[in-house]
Order: sequence, then C-alpha cells, then structure tokens
Amino acid sequence: MKTLHTFIFILFLIPGCIIAQETKVKSKPVRAPFGCPTIIDHQTVYIPTAKTLEFVIEHRFGKIENISNLFGIYGSSNIRLGVNYSITNKLSVGFGTTKYRKLQDFRIKYNIFEQTRDDKIPVAITAYGNMGIDARAESYFGQNYKFTNRLSYFTELIVARKFTDWLSVQISGSFSHINRVDSLMEHDKIGISFSGRARITGQSSIIFNYGIPLKINGIQEHVTLTNPPKPNFGFGWEISTSTHVFQIFVSSSTDLSPQYTMMENQNDWLNGDLFFGFTITRLWNF
Repeated sequence: MKTLHTFIFILFLIPGCIIAQETKVKSKPVRAPFGCPTIIDHQTVYIPTAKTLEFVIEHRFGKIENISNLFGIYGSSNIRLGVNYSITNKLSVGFGTTKYRKLQDFRIKYNIFEQTRDDKIPVAITAYGNMGIDARAESYFGQNYKFTNRLSYFTELIVARKFTDWLSVQISGSFSHINRVDSLMEHDKIGISFSGRARITGQSSIIFNYGIPLKINGIQEHVTLTNPPKPNFGFGWEISTSTHVFQIFVSSSTDLSPQYTMMENQNDWLNGDLFFGFTITRLWNF
C-alpha cells in the first residue's frame, strides 16, 4: 500500500515538474527595445500590445535659416495624422493622411521575431509596408490619367538588437515604388537605413536615424540622374511615459512618407538643409 501511495504521489509530481521545467526554459522577449513604433523618419521593430489604439501626430517645420522665420517655425510646414491598431502582439494596421500631396496611406506591420532575454533569438525582425494614394486633383497627373497613377508603395525589413538597458540599434533594407514620376526620375529605389536610441534617464533618450538611397544598376532607369535623392539624417530627443511618447528633433527630410523620403529628398544635411520636427504618440488600451 505504501508503494501505491508513493507511485500516486510521483504521478502528481511529474506534471508539476514538467510545467516548472517548461516555465524555466521558456524564453521571454526583451523589454521595449524602442519606446515608440516610429523613430524620427523611420519605423522601429516595436509594436504595442494587442488591442492598443495609437494616435500619431507628425509635424515638420520649414528650413532652419535665421531668426526672421524663427529658425523655420514660421516657414511652410508638413503634417501627418495617423491611427494604428494592434490586432495582436505581433500585428498592427493603420491609416494616415498627410498634407503634402494630400497623401492617404494604409499601413501594416508584423513582428516576425522578438529578441529574447536569454539571447536564443539575438535580434528582433519586423516587416513593414504601406500603400499611398496621392489625392491631388486629377489635372496634376496630366494626360492619360489612370487611378493607378496615384499609387506608391514601400516595403521594409527591420532588424534590431537591444544591446544593453540603455542602447538599442536597428538596420533596415527597403524597396520604394512610385507609379507616376517625372520623366527624369526613377520609379524604384532600394535603400538602407540605420536608427538608434540611447536612454539617458528612465524617460528620456537620444535618438537618431540615417537613410541612404542606393544606386542599383539593375533597377536604374537612367544612366545619370540630374537630381539624385539625398541621404536623410535625423537627430533628436525622446520623452516617453506609459501612454505618451514625444519626440523633438532636426531632420533633413520634409516628407512624412518613407517612399518619398527615400526617392525624392533633395535636402543635403551637410549643407545645412535641416528642419525642426516633432512626433506625438498617444496610446489607448481596450
């Protein structure tokens, strides 16, 4: 009888040991490699938790020149208003409207892998894409108008790593396409971007990004471009709370759509073509 009791005790003990073992070996993702789904002009690998609604205000002032236009604040500006919703912890969708080109964009973002604390998965990998619709008057598109003339696309694969509690860095490769362009411009562009965040306090971080349009002969339509797109540089400060993220920065891009930033940016930050900007993100959980 004693043997039977011992046997029954072992049977009840085994599942507990298995669960404890599984709990012990289960890898947990690192906490918040980035505090916001965007970093200046680029996307990050971060997706808010499921059932989170995100409202985003992106603003870019005029060129920083002199005190007469308050260093660009009184100059012409661009603004984008957007909403994103996290369907799951790995998938979000969104829509936005931008002043330039009256652009309406639809976005999707999916987290393929999350970096784990035990380094079994050493990096996070996220895919992002959007489709833009240029809503300007039909006359802008000239003769032989088609609705497809309005469309543009952007796809990107982002790879990020949180190296320490205070430093996260990411690199991404992208492909941009605009259906209708001027005769001396390209329809397609491959680019590479670098971004990073360095936390200096519990709520404040230094942020940067750098995007480079690449010259790829295989997809190049012209031997030389009169005005090839310039790299985009941004540097700023981020303040984050549990429900808000506020970024203030300078950037060499005035476009708030990544395909146009990558394909049409003519601002050279080395020559002082910089613009003040800010992004405000507000999160609601349902």
